[in-house]
Amino acid sequence: MSFPWRSRSEVLISGKYKVSKKIGGGSFGDIYLAINIGTGEEVAVKVESTKARHPQLLYESRVYKMLQGGVGIPHIRWYGYEREYNILVMDLLGPSLEDLFNFCTRQFTIKTVLMLADQMLNRVEFLHCKCFIHRDIKPDNFLMGIGRHCNKLYMIDFGLAKKYRDLRTRAHISYREDKNLTGTARYASINAHLGIEQSRRDDMESLGYVLMYFNRGALPWQGLKAITKKQKYERISEKKMSTPVEVLCKGFPAEFAMFLNYCRGLAFDESPDYMYLRQLFRILFRTMNYQYDYTFDWTILRQRKHHLESAAAADRRSPSLQRRAAPQPQPPPNNEVKSVHATNDSTVNKHTVKGQVSVAQMKKKINAT
Repeated sequence: MSFPWRSRSEVLISGKYKVSKKIGGGSFGDIYLAINIGTGEEVAVKVESTKARHPQLLYESRVYKMLQGGVGIPHIRWYGYEREYNILVMDLLGPSLEDLFNFCTRQFTIKTVLMLADQMLNRVEFLHCKCFIHRDIKPDNFLMGIGRHCNKLYMIDFGLAKKYRDLRTRAHISYREDKNLTGTARYASINAHLGIEQSRRDDMESLGYVLMYFNRGALPWQGLKAITKKQKYERISEKKMSTPVEVLCKGFPAEFAMFLNYCRGLAFDESPDYMYLRQLFRILFRTMNYQYDYTFDWTILRQRKHHLESAAAADRRSPSLQRRAAPQPQPPPNNEVKSVHATNDSTVNKHTVKGQVSVAQMKKKINAT
């Protein structure tokens, strides 16, 4: 989908946002980079055709409005309608966690996963406090900020979000079955696969799968083949239900299995104990002697790449480069040329808790701290 104007340079939204280039897209429409002509500030513009089969941008803008002011919630600059398009202007953010996972060759350290888990739990708890559930928790819907907010995690894409309780009466929605799967099958809860109405517990279970995706690099139910989408969803559901949590989390700290078992054990209308889950991971973080320094895996990788690029640029500028590149005299045939290979191997000790620890025992441990 593209704007109906002859060129994007003609596109001026709300009289002040000049569209620059397309930076993303999906089934809902496209996302463009735009510049506030008054301040020079860059923003993101989400565009949806009013003729879309299932328009959701107006609804999403209303959800955003109710969430404004929350940490890790993008600020909405403007929503309106122009030339047969629904348009949402919001903060420009950085890459998604899926983008960063790929940038890091699909490998995150436990430290990075735990730092992300802490922020993700905070974002989900805030959303739930506002009486909404997300229903599409996945790496693509969490983005890092830019500039001075580059270490802050943002939650986005509330087109599938739903109120789980009445804002006025605080009454919880009713338990229902025979619902179609809403969200992304890879991270969907087992109850969502079974057609049960989603509630807070389902967001939490999906978050558990996202964390194990980062730990493992892939989930056991990825890559399953099927002829139709329905059959694929059924195969994913079967594999998910037949994979014990302990098998899914094998080789990783026991806290991840405890997290998932806790979330799966929640009742339909039960409020998750967010503090308990946060402390579960924070105690593990301290036990592994990590420092909460916001040094993520991609931070280190970017620094290394920048260092290599700087070194290469310095070599290109160096006058001695030509001398080093000149042919060197060959040693006599009888001389031995020795080569020394320096190694810089490092091992990462993974803290795996042996034995089964109950939720009650862990809560006692947390309360004692």
